[in-house]
Amino acid sequence: MLPQILTEHEEDILSEWLKHLTRSTKSAAGRINEADLKSQCRDFLTTLRIAVSEGGSDDIRAGSFQKLRDLLNNISRSRAIQGFTPAETANFVFSLKQPVFERFKKEKATDENVAFGTLVDNLGLYSMEVYQKSREEVIRRQQQEISELSTPVVKLWDGILALPLIGTLDSNRTQVVMENLLQSIVQQTAEIAIIDITGVPTVDTLVAQHLLKTVAAARLMGADCIISGIRPQIAQTMVHLGVELNVVSKASLADAFALALHRTGRMVTRTKSASSSVLSEMQGKPGGMGT
Repeated sequence: MLPQILTEHEEDILSEWLKHLTRSTKSAAGRINEADLKSQCRDFLTTLRIAVSEGGSDDIRAGSFQKLRDLLNNISRSRAIQGFTPAETANFVFSLKQPVFERFKKEKATDENVAFGTLVDNLGLYSMEVYQKSREEVIRRQQQEISELSTPVVKLWDGILALPLIGTLDSNRTQVVMENLLQSIVQQTAEIAIIDITGVPTVDTLVAQHLLKTVAAARLMGADCIISGIRPQIAQTMVHLGVELNVVSKASLADAFALALHRTGRMVTRTKSASSSVLSEMQGKPGGMGT
């Protein structure tokens, strides 16, 4: 009965389904236009009709439902990326019930309601599974991108690099930190790497272990490390916990940079002021100011 109704009354069902979707997804305006929504609905109805005609059951894992599952995969993934809510995504499938139930009523086939309702429920749950997995993939990708952006390696001087850390260090982020730092050490042939933890909120035993792993990896690449930015509160916490970094540390990045310059045989000196230089030039010129 269902394949026959979907075939004979497809346009009426499609029209009522679109009206319901338009009313219930006003918040999605701008994320999908009416033409695309209508195309998705028509494709879904056509594929659903073919699936139930071939399969004759509500087992959406059956081979006859493969194309319908693929279609739902694409629709749910696109909604996850476009920022649709879980309710809006599930409603795409669940809202089909009402127009089909009304058609069953007109055709005096209400005994089909239970079977069709079960089928739509299974399809709706499947769409939510796909949506959830897609959202998790998006979140993981965003977290990885943020982690990479929040661990830049900066060249301060020839042979001197700085790695300013912001936020909490965990195992995954430590791996990103190591990879970025080691790659930069090789590219810049760096002798010293300054790891600045001014932006790290707390340093406990676990964070200290992650720092030591990074320092050890850098040493294996031939670069010495200096840790800077240890605030008084963090220093007290580390003492209470008995945490030993076993690496040279400085209170600020400026102090660490000065030490790095000293280790590499460099020094920074203040030049003569601009006014003194101008005065000296004027005194040295013929006809200039005398002493």
